[in-house]
Amino acid sequence: MFIFQKVAGGLVDIVSNIDLAKFVPSDPPPPKRPLAYTESHESDEEKQFRRVFQQLAGDDMEVSPKELMDILNRIVSKYDDLKTNGFSIESCRSMVAVMDSDSTGRLGFHEFKYLWNNIKKWQGIYKSHDADRSGVISARELPNAFKTAGFPLNQQLLQMIVRRYSDEHGDMDFDNYIGCLVRLDAMCRAFKTLDKDNSGLINLDIKEWLQLTMYS
Repeated sequence: MFIFQKVAGGLVDIVSNIDLAKFVPSDPPPPKRPLAYTESHESDEEKQFRRVFQQLAGDDMEVSPKELMDILNRIVSKYDDLKTNGFSIESCRSMVAVMDSDSTGRLGFHEFKYLWNNIKKWQGIYKSHDADRSGVISARELPNAFKTAGFPLNQQLLQMIVRRYSDEHGDMDFDNYIGCLVRLDAMCRAFKTLDKDNSGLINLDIKEWLQLTMYS
């Protein structure tokens, strides 16, 4: 218990001086509605995206972690200026988990579209902050790359992220950058949802804490 309290206290110290108002997580996916209603209110662009999604997802219109991994790796393989070892099944499980609003273990159309739009946006940021065109974001380039994506990080949190997502030189490749941002975005949205009075504080019991942290 003492070790848990010490670790938890250390994490609180690291994140307690972050101004959550400066974080700009993307808008969440819209609530699910009957398919007939959704299709009748979609723009031509959304209808075209839905047709593409159906080709990628199959008849069940949902994307599993394995399918997400195949889709992302097929796409990034076309870009020589993005250094990556490929999206692993574990990173794709994590992305599905934090995006999975209905806890099905798969991504529906709106969840996938939300993730897809974020990845496109963050890909542009990644490339624009890769100043030396090395294909990776160096430790020196990382703070501004996260800030531009809407996530200003203090030095302590940045160091934790570097240890978790970067290589031994402090460089972060594309799949780790995306995986980290998906998690940051989801956790900030979750916090803001729970922080109903915008106080910057939330109360969780052990069950809620485990549900929030273990399925992510």
